[in-house]
Amino acid sequence: MPSTLVHVAVGGLLGAGLLGAGFDRRAAAVVFVAAALPDVDTFFGFVLPGAHRALLHTFLFPAVLVAVLAYDTRVRSVSRLRTRFGPRGVRLAWAGVVALVGGGILPDLFTNGVNAFYPLHDAFYTMNGRLYLSNQRGVVQTFVDLSPAEPASWTTRNFHYSTGADPSPGAEPANVERIFPLAMSGTRLMLVLLSAFVVGARLRENERSAEEAVETSETAAAGGQNASR
Repeated sequence: MPSTLVHVAVGGLLGAGLLGAGFDRRAAAVVFVAAALPDVDTFFGFVLPGAHRALLHTFLFPAVLVAVLAYDTRVRSVSRLRTRFGPRGVRLAWAGVVALVGGGILPDLFTNGVNAFYPLHDAFYTMNGRLYLSNQRGVVQTFVDLSPAEPASWTTRNFHYSTGADPSPGAEPANVERIFPLAMSGTRLMLVLLSAFVVGARLRENERSAEEAVETSETAAAGGQNASR
């Protein structure tokens, strides 16, 4: 399964792409936290069996956030978010929601599944599969099976995702191995490295542009003072 590091990497790529010149260290922190947030439901599994990949991986979570943001920024006569943080704060909030979905939930959905509509519908879904062209069978895809041999039966009651914090349901023996994944495939390691490069390059470019803007402003101000003399 994708590690939290992979989630953060995807969130960073989304933030850098969406925010452009507005992507600074604070914005990076926001999208990183948003992308990692769904994995916090791991710790709820100690009191709510099956909570991991369900409680904060449900699409209802970002749907509520979208509704709140849309109401505040599109419906209300005076937006609290815009009043307090300005237009940049609004953009950053929307980018955070995108990072939460695209970086925090979708990587798990497209590997070994999430409980997409919990708690309205308790069932785990996955989009893992293959898509290819065959000279004999044409287009073949296994991502969506409209006629499964037997109905899916993975729910919070009978399925548990193993994590380093909670390797198995119930109590574990003292010598249990706890595995905290970082990059469990070459593709995921490549994604982490590419994200580090893109995020770092974007931050350096934006910081350099900000410094140049300050220098230009100071030069213009100094020139104006000299002209007035």
